[in-house]
Amino acid sequence: MQLTPDNLTILDFEKSPLMPAIVQDAATGQILMQGFMNSAAIAATFEKQLVTFYSRSKGRLWTKGEESNNVLKLISAHTDCDNDSILVLALPAGPTCHLGTQSCFGEAKPTTGFLAQLEQVIVSRKSDDPSTSYTASLFSKDISRSCQKVGEEGVEVALAAMKQDKNELINESADLLYHLLVLLQRSDSNLSDVVNCLENRHKKS
Repeated sequence: MQLTPDNLTILDFEKSPLMPAIVQDAATGQILMQGFMNSAAIAATFEKQLVTFYSRSKGRLWTKGEESNNVLKLISAHTDCDNDSILVLALPAGPTCHLGTQSCFGEAKPTTGFLAQLEQVIVSRKSDDPSTSYTASLFSKDISRSCQKVGEEGVEVALAAMKQDKNELINESADLLYHLLVLLQRSDSNLSDVVNCLENRHKKS
């Protein structure tokens, strides 16, 4: 169930004053870290819109990134069927782990989550020097160039499949997905819009 500031009383803190809280990247699906929340921590998370835990070592509330500025911006929070654990969807403003990695769980992440990560890289390179960044060079040209690249790569994917060349099919599909992400950005759209469309279609079927 999704949590809101108005229904936090459904959380069962009678079992334990501290509840495990898993933080997941809302964009990529990668698990970022795990901490503990008491009732004050989850209330502070909604109030600040920044993920806040109860630190057992500090003995107080602790907002992630309060010293490093690598905060976790709250997107939504959810509880499990027993109301005794919390899943937080957030957007990280920098590495989550104190070791400098994106996640406290190392490189463990969903395979398809890299598409969302790649989309973020594309966004970050929009304004780079076109002479040193292929991505920036695409944004510097008319949108028709991106449309052309998607069309070309789509044909290459189809030809590779017709030839039953698995390696070429994978490589051409990678090119198609990259150029499609660029075109979506150039059209003020993104991967989430496409996923939402697919989800809505699935619900109707």
